[in-house]
Amino acid sequence: MSKKVLYTLEYPVRSSPGILYEFLRTPAGLQEWFADKVDERDSMFSFSWNGTTEKAELLESVEDSFVRFRWTYMAKNEYFEWRIEKSEVTNQTILVISDFAEKKDIKDQSQLWEYQVKDLFHRIGS
Repeated sequence: MSKKVLYTLEYPVRSSPGILYEFLRTPAGLQEWFADKVDERDSMFSFSWNGTTEKAELLESVEDSFVRFRWTYMAKNEYFEWRIEKSEVTNQTILVISDFAEKKDIKDQSQLWEYQVKDLFHRIGS
């Protein structure tokens, strides 16, 4: 079995950290771009796509800063995270995505994130 590695992607976004955070942390915001249906109960999120549901535990979140989840089927040390940063040079908001994948799958996973992020940016008007 191949070992999964952490990779990160960065996307400049025309949005305030507060608005972006709502789309990353709340079921209503996530349902706008990440999944067809999102429910939350006791820090456990259910994400549904085309009749398939996956569960992820909210590991940690800091308002206007980051949200970290772990799919229930992932290893304990693996997660996916959305971090909101500000460029010191341009003062632009940057969405940093961290995720785990096998090396051979990083390109495909990155393309999937690219598709998801385009939908997110469309929804927030960026």
